Amino acid sequence: MSAFGRRGGVGGAGGNRPAFGVAKPMKSGGFVPKPADPEGGEQFPPIDPAALADDGAPSLDQAPAPSDAMAKLNERTAASGERAESKAEGFEASVHRIKEQVLPRLLERVDPEAAATLSKDELAEEFRPIIGEVLAELKINLNRREQFALEKVLVDELLGLGPLEELLNDPEVSDIMVNGPNQTFIEKKGKLTLSTIQFRDEEHLFQIAQRIVNKVGRRVDQTTPLADARLSDGSRVNVIVPPLSLRGTAISIRKFSEKPITLDMMAGFGSMSPKMATALKIAGACRFNIVISGGTGSGKTTMLNALSKMIDPGERVITIEDAAELRLQQPHWLPLETRPPNLEGQGAITIRDLVVNALRMRPDRIILGEIRGSECFDMLAAMNTGHDGSMCTLHSNSPRECLARMENMVMMSDIKVPKEAISRQIADSVDLIVQVKRLRDGSRRTTNITEVIGMEGDVIVTQELFKFEYLDETADGKIIGEYRSMGLRPYTLEKAKQFGFDQPFLEACL
Repeated sequence: MSAFGRRGGVGGAGGNRPAFGVAKPMKSGGFVPKPADPEGGEQFPPIDPAALADDGAPSLDQAPAPSDAMAKLNERTAASGERAESKAEGFEASVHRIKEQVLPRLLERVDPEAAATLSKDELAEEFRPIIGEVLAELKINLNRREQFALEKVLVDELLGLGPLEELLNDPEVSDIMVNGPNQTFIEKKGKLTLSTIQFRDEEHLFQIAQRIVNKVGRRVDQTTPLADARLSDGSRVNVIVPPLSLRGTAISIRKFSEKPITLDMMAGFGSMSPKMATALKIAGACRFNIVISGGTGSGKTTMLNALSKMIDPGERVITIEDAAELRLQQPHWLPLETRPPNLEGQGAITIRDLVVNALRMRPDRIILGEIRGSECFDMLAAMNTGHDGSMCTLHSNSPRECLARMENMVMMSDIKVPKEAISRQIADSVDLIVQVKRLRDGSRRTTNITEVIGMEGDVIVTQELFKFEYLDETADGKIIGEYRSMGLRPYTLEKAKQFGFDQPFLEACL
């Protein structure tokens, strides 16, 4: 705790073409051609430049205006390559300056061990008279608003996550990216902006990172410079420190939504059509084996949480993740989490170890937060051996690439299986692939819902049930598109019939 008071730290031209009417005729034996009409002849009448200009098109002697897309390229070319730095201004900056003066004197009067046992509200009550004394010593006069703000930042510094607390409490912020002590970016409504928060120095930022990972029993230092962790509200955190990070400690936080997002809410947001939401609800309730595919930040985990709401309350569900962030609302839910190796490089428990162990725990469904390697084979085995309704996510750009990645991941394992056998296992195990994407305007859309039908030769056969088609873009950059049903009879209709959902499923897909 005393380390908070320290200063210092680590510190076109197309050429000259002849006009259509003045082309030279070919010469032949006894044929004498008619002289060309200098005005262009009857077939090609002369072009009036003024008429073109009147129609709104550029005149012949004017250069065409650059398009909006080219104008954007020119702006980026001319933009400065300087690195942006976060900088507090106005009221925030003044409170920050006062905090730097008050904090060292406050720490001299406070027992860190006793302070650690108090809640934030209790600590604020204890601090109020002490802060008043310190301000009197420094001859600083504050109004009520300034004193309240000062108390808050001091309590956040001692018990919370310092400057990050302000961003964590902002419901509009979905991602926080700290790139060293002087630069922090945030994501709001899918767009990245530079935040005003700043850390005192590299040492201050490193202490905040240590506090985050220590709460979940992990560590980060020069020997283990990478760490995955989670906050108390379920938000996912990744920390990387020097020497791997060249600009100082980097913290990436994917915030967890306090209010669970459902499939109906996604349809309301425009992330999918109502028919797609109905089809996915039925898929979740009828125990389809579902793979959710997408890029980073596309909403794979959010989709998995929404689908899990359709699981029957009487089913036993086991979730397996590197850093637990799934929040299922079922009564019989057991979350498992991997463990990194210790200082000697031993004792690591991988996702594959947990999948193998989960098969012995009598699960009805196994849900994997993300598959990246050889655990894919065990997940496929679970889907194909009585654990219908299992789900997982993986990084991929399209449903077809998703299948190829699964084949590659199985081949990464030490199990020597022919490629044809792997493809057949995937075709037999997976029922549905849900493709999610974050578009360039920041919106997250369900772009494809694809069925895996089976094998034809050595190729996995799929059919698309729904697809998002790009149509246009508004003046402010919002993408306009249409969710289309392909009008195909679902191959998985027989599975839905076992649960009594065949007619609603067919109506949703047609």
